[in-house]
Amino acid sequence: MLVYSTGNGVHGFTCDPSLGVFYLSHENMQMPENGQIYSINEGNYQKFPQGVKKYLKYCQEIDDATQRPYTSRYIGSLVSDFHRNLLKGGIYIYPSTATAPEGKLRLLYECNPIAFLMEQAGGKAIDGNQRILEIVPTELHQRVPFFCGSTDMVDDVQAMMNKYN
Repeated sequence: MLVYSTGNGVHGFTCDPSLGVFYLSHENMQMPENGQIYSINEGNYQKFPQGVKKYLKYCQEIDDATQRPYTSRYIGSLVSDFHRNLLKGGIYIYPSTATAPEGKLRLLYECNPIAFLMEQAGGKAIDGNQRILEIVPTELHQRVPFFCGSTDMVDDVQAMMNKYN
């Protein structure tokens, strides 16, 4: 599947191998405002900022009103995790850590393209404080923390980051 945007929404094209062509299979894809999935490498939990740790505990709490606990799904591939969350709703989190305080994902060629698609589909992408697409690059391989997904979920983690960090 190819997910594509020219700045006028997000469209998905699926390859039909019998014809060797891509056809429009998902027109005007929209990110659900909320989701039930969070994607993060929890193996690094001890190195996460306090706000991220609090958000993960929030995701794991039982609360019928908010349909928690959320499901943890982490493939380990930014594109695969992003794609699943785009279709079903959710959040992808790759925060700074004690050993990588600037984050690990590259702003220009990992975070910016995904953030563009996310915003075009009605979602949100931040570095914990500001929109990814508002960050002015200072170097080619600049790294940043990355939070993207359903707007309500990104707002929740941002609030916890602001409160506890």
